[in-house]
Amino acid sequence: MTITTDSICAVLPAYNEAANLPDVIGELTHQLATHFTEWRVLIVDDGSTDGTAELLAELESEHPQLSHIHVRTNRGKSNALRVAFENIHDDLIVLLDADGQDDPSELGALLESLYAGHDLVIGRRADRQDRFVKRLTSQAYNRATAMISGVSGTDFNSGFKLMRRAVADELNLYGELHRYIPVLAAWAGFHVTEVDVNHRNRLHGTSKFGRSRFWRGMLDLLTVKFLTTYDRRPFHLIGGSGLAVGAVGFSLMVWMLIERLSGNAVGSRPALLAGVTLFLVGVQLISVGLLAELLVHLHHQQRNPPD
Repeated sequence: MTITTDSICAVLPAYNEAANLPDVIGELTHQLATHFTEWRVLIVDDGSTDGTAELLAELESEHPQLSHIHVRTNRGKSNALRVAFENIHDDLIVLLDADGQDDPSELGALLESLYAGHDLVIGRRADRQDRFVKRLTSQAYNRATAMISGVSGTDFNSGFKLMRRAVADELNLYGELHRYIPVLAAWAGFHVTEVDVNHRNRLHGTSKFGRSRFWRGMLDLLTVKFLTTYDRRPFHLIGGSGLAVGAVGFSLMVWMLIERLSGNAVGSRPALLAGVTLFLVGVQLISVGLLAELLVHLHHQQRNPPD
């Protein structure tokens, strides 16, 4: 089936994947030519040191639709995707990893789901070909993400995704927020779904992600939760925390006052110091929350000035 109404750009962030790129690009270009009349492939060389830049120069002479962007130092996947999105004007964008584990022949299944009414389709790795520890930590991460974000899904960090360009235009990726593209897209009002796809063993080399990615991912999840829940009402979080802390401090001070009126000495009681400290911290949090609310109000007023 050839789709002529939309153009597509395939984006592959690559860091020291020179051994895999020829095979991956060969498979991918075949699938893109099967489904589209207007297509291209964009490789983001994320500071590779294995000759990726020289290889891409050769491959571009063989594949006219292939181009690449070279990032001088390794800045991570989120930065690579942000750079790619800034240089894409096609109707659709498909993301794949450059290690060969994503199967380009599954593009048709993702397209079918997209044209069924979705804006972002995630290639869910039903039979994931990774180490047991990696699969286990990924399951824990996905469950925590679904529970905390409220967005249903079982494979948020799959590198195989198909989206409309409008989704990419809404994404502000930095740090390691690429893991939460489905959450950010759902929060922005787009329809997100998952489709089972084939997942393969890495062609060559080893994974570039270490054990610390799990803990960094959990910290980034808190960032995403804040951005997607309290971006327009920060006082609800900061001020609410201040009210809770202040209430505990106030209760302790009332208790100490009752003790003092009853004739008991309270000057050396830890509860008095704790009460005063917690009350002051609560007042400070409430003040910070109000300032944050004011900044958000001014920001939205500048973006949407009154007539």
